[in-house]
Amino acid sequence: MQALLNWIKTHPRWTGWAVLAVGMNVILIYEARDVGLVAQQWVALIIATTLVAGLCVWIIGWDDDAEEEAKQKGAEADKGQSRK
Repeated sequence: MQALLNWIKTHPRWTGWAVLAVGMNVILIYEARDVGLVAQQWVALIIATTLVAGLCVWIIGWDDDAEEEAKQKGAEADKGQSRK
């Protein structure tokens, strides 16, 4: 269990992708259960939904990357000013 928690902490985007994909696919399956889709259509929809979940997590992660870069630049600027 501890190994799983460590993996979750070190890979938050993969974890987010998995959780979001499961949630989105559950909603998809629940809402489309009476539509009459064949197996190939279900597989295609589930794959597409999972990829969309990954894209969402990746796009949301852009903001995290920008914040980290700003913090690093701020830290570098502070180091430069303290040397003078």
